[in-house]
Amino acid sequence: MEKQPGAQGAGKVAEEKQLDEKELERKLKKDQKAKEKEEKKLKAKQKEAARLQAQATSDGTKKTEKKQRKKAVEDENPEDFIDPDTPNGRKKLLAPQMAKQYSPSAVEKSWYAWWESSGYFGADPASTKPPFVIVLPPPNVTGALHIGHALTVAIEDAMIRWRRMSGYNALWVPGVDHAGIATQVVVEKKLMRERKLTRHDIGRENFVNEVLKWKDQYGGTILNQLRRLGASLDWSREAFTMDEQRSKAVTEAFVRLHKEGLIYRDYRLVNWDCTLRTAISDIEVDHIELKEETMLKVPGYANEVQFGVLISFAYPLEEGLGEIVVATTRIETMLGDTAIAVHPEDKRYKHLHGRYAVHPFNGRKLKIICDAELVDPTFGTGAVKITPAHDPNDFEVGKRHNLDFINIFTDDGKINSNGGAQFEGMPRFTARVAVIEALKEKGLYKGTKKNEMSLGVCSRTNDVVEPMIKPQWFVNCNSMAKAGLDAVRSKKIEIIPQQYEQDWYRWLENIRDWCVSRQLWWGHRVPAWYVTLEDDQDKSLGSDNNRWIVARNESDANLEAQKKYPGKKLWLDQDPDVLDTWFSSGLFPLTVLGWPSDSADLHAFYPTSVLETGLDILFFWVARMVMMGLQLGGDVPFEKVYLHPMIRDAHGRKMSKSLGNVVDPLEVINGMSLEGLLKRLEEGNLDPNELIIAKEGKKKDFPDGIAECGTDALRFALIAYTSQSDRINLDIKRVVGYRQWCNKLWNAIRFAMGKLGDHYTPPATVDVSRMPPICKWILSVLNKAIGKTVTALEAYKFSDATSTIYSWWQYQLCDVFIEAIKPYFFSDSQEFESARTASRDTLWICLETGLRLLHPFMPYVTEELWQRLPQPKDSCRKDSIMISEYPSLVEEWTNDRLENEMDIVLDAVNRIRSMKPPTDSNERRPAFALCRGQEIAATIQCYQSLIVSLSSVSHLKVVPYVSV
Repeated sequence: MEKQPGAQGAGKVAEEKQLDEKELERKLKKDQKAKEKEEKKLKAKQKEAARLQAQATSDGTKKTEKKQRKKAVEDENPEDFIDPDTPNGRKKLLAPQMAKQYSPSAVEKSWYAWWESSGYFGADPASTKPPFVIVLPPPNVTGALHIGHALTVAIEDAMIRWRRMSGYNALWVPGVDHAGIATQVVVEKKLMRERKLTRHDIGRENFVNEVLKWKDQYGGTILNQLRRLGASLDWSREAFTMDEQRSKAVTEAFVRLHKEGLIYRDYRLVNWDCTLRTAISDIEVDHIELKEETMLKVPGYANEVQFGVLISFAYPLEEGLGEIVVATTRIETMLGDTAIAVHPEDKRYKHLHGRYAVHPFNGRKLKIICDAELVDPTFGTGAVKITPAHDPNDFEVGKRHNLDFINIFTDDGKINSNGGAQFEGMPRFTARVAVIEALKEKGLYKGTKKNEMSLGVCSRTNDVVEPMIKPQWFVNCNSMAKAGLDAVRSKKIEIIPQQYEQDWYRWLENIRDWCVSRQLWWGHRVPAWYVTLEDDQDKSLGSDNNRWIVARNESDANLEAQKKYPGKKLWLDQDPDVLDTWFSSGLFPLTVLGWPSDSADLHAFYPTSVLETGLDILFFWVARMVMMGLQLGGDVPFEKVYLHPMIRDAHGRKMSKSLGNVVDPLEVINGMSLEGLLKRLEEGNLDPNELIIAKEGKKKDFPDGIAECGTDALRFALIAYTSQSDRINLDIKRVVGYRQWCNKLWNAIRFAMGKLGDHYTPPATVDVSRMPPICKWILSVLNKAIGKTVTALEAYKFSDATSTIYSWWQYQLCDVFIEAIKPYFFSDSQEFESARTASRDTLWICLETGLRLLHPFMPYVTEELWQRLPQPKDSCRKDSIMISEYPSLVEEWTNDRLENEMDIVLDAVNRIRSMKPPTDSNERRPAFALCRGQEIAATIQCYQSLIVSLSSVSHLKVVPYVSV
């Protein structure tokens, strides 16, 4: 059927009409989208135009400021930046303008003399303030401070300055030690080098005069160094262990301890130095661990000497019973053998118990004794030669079995008449070779094999220490050691770090009697006189130990002798020996405060608060001070002991003059060229061979010399290093880094002075609640830094304190706050006036408080910068920062909510910065933030402008949080 034309046309028209409506709808939607897009573009352009205009205004302001600065530079007078000369002891005169760069030498000039002359270092025994007292561990009077001393000064001065600022009657007592052995060695070397003479060549009186000349010439070196380090010591109480007051106290202590039965004279085995010809203490003995045969250079011998071997030889037995084989590492001592020991259960020697061997060189009979305590039957032949006068273990065997004690050495290490005519007069190590040859001739030598051993060497002379029996004065330490143990166990004394308590217990529980006499000529003469009667057959000094009289002076000794030997004709000779240096330094906390006098200082300042020293002398000095303080002073000498780590070089090696790696703190403070460092070595006291090695060490460690770092940077670096518990591997580059940080502080103050303006006066109080968030935040984190710093100082965690202060200054004040407030100062717009005012006040508070917080660690730069800050109107501000109040917590500053928000903000800034290509350092690009939650998104939105400013982006878009 065909379609009707009319119907077909009508349908087509209807269809076209439907299509037109759909198309129109689509077109309208398209047009609407285009319009919206255009509007968005327009808005974006307008926004960008506004930003560019603002930036142009800002850039224009900056350009204007730059032009103004340039013009100001052209108009500058160079003399305005140079500090005028300050008369000695007067308050430092500062230049009208701050120098553009921090200079340690310029900053550290003049302040110390003013502090000292103003009496800021003094302490008053009549003060009602709580006392805080430290006694400086006395350095050697004729030496120079090394970097270890600088660490001590840095820590102790930080404690003293902090406590002084915190309202304590702070006393830091200076003193120097006469250093018996160290000083005598230095002067003896000088005599030999310059005049080819020994002390024995010129005699005792002339030698002591030589030492006094040396002391007068070099004794002031350390005192000058201490001042350069900024040590706020009370110089009115300066002490020297051999001055008149201290010498009287040493004599009094010796007399009292003798009367109490704690000092006695006896024949005992001691560490003997054949070069010095004296007994030395354990601390003067270094131990070299030998794994095998080793040839070593020994003072006084042209050829090297063999060590690290075990030599076997045989003793013939009496009655033709054969021979018995023994072994030794010191074959020359066989000349003093008086017995052979075997184990009582060793079946090999049962038939020899009580029999005798015969000495091959002198015919002496050597009894074969049984000693289960000494002899290990499984080691070697199971037979042990016994030399009671020359070996610590053999000495005890000799006492147990009542053996003869035969000394075979002269004081200078030669074989004496007891060693036999065949060897008499030979140096001990020459005799070592001769004895082996003589044994071979008799067919008694059995062989040599390598042997691990520990060799004792004198740290002063490098001579091999010889155990030798000598009459000496000893202190019985048993009861005093028990009191020292109880003091630590009861926490009357606290040792910090606590791990060293175990060393304390171990040493004091195993203490031996202390040999306090030394055969030196420099030191405190032993206050003992020997009585010789007219009818004595043996008139040699000291031949009878019962004839000694201990007294305060010869007059008292004479009276006592007349009572003891009534009617007898007699004469007195004072003991030529001197006392161990550790004896006088063990009394130091008492004697520097006036003991034995009942002084005001002793009442006010004893016991002292804390002893700060190196962990290496915990026993040798610290324990002896505790024992003598309790015994003679009636109380512990200090309440806390803080042991600092030992400083080594950057390679971890112990610092030694002969290695050339010792660092003089003044070389770091002032800086020194390599040529200067090498010249200093040449002017020292090194032997030619040591000088060559030392020079090579300096060239390797400091090829470009040492840059000028200043006292503040050195002190801060050393204290920061104390986080390393037992040793510090000192790298001078780290000190240089802190010197650069001082420049950052300098620039922060320069910025502040520019923004505060010439006529700014800090307000007496501020209303934190009305400040912008950034101001509230910096005060809150400053408050937290104050709390952490004080807590760290109280806990003796000094590196935590420096880390806290550094972080606040560097990462919060300089990197965030100062950068955040800069836009407020781009123009004088009224819009930002309130923010500008708050920023100025907050900036002043931060700088003034932050400098006081930092002062104990960096005294010079903080004083100079603090003095430049404007003062509040009608303020009662102290003349110096060092006597100002140390910062304490301000409750209204704390704002944890704001700190949490800023943590989010700064995290966002750091993330944006980390994504910027290094090549885009000057280009600002847009950024967006996709946040994890609505609260974070709200925080980012709230601080959007701050994030843009700190992260240097063009703008930041916060992508709305969408819950999934």
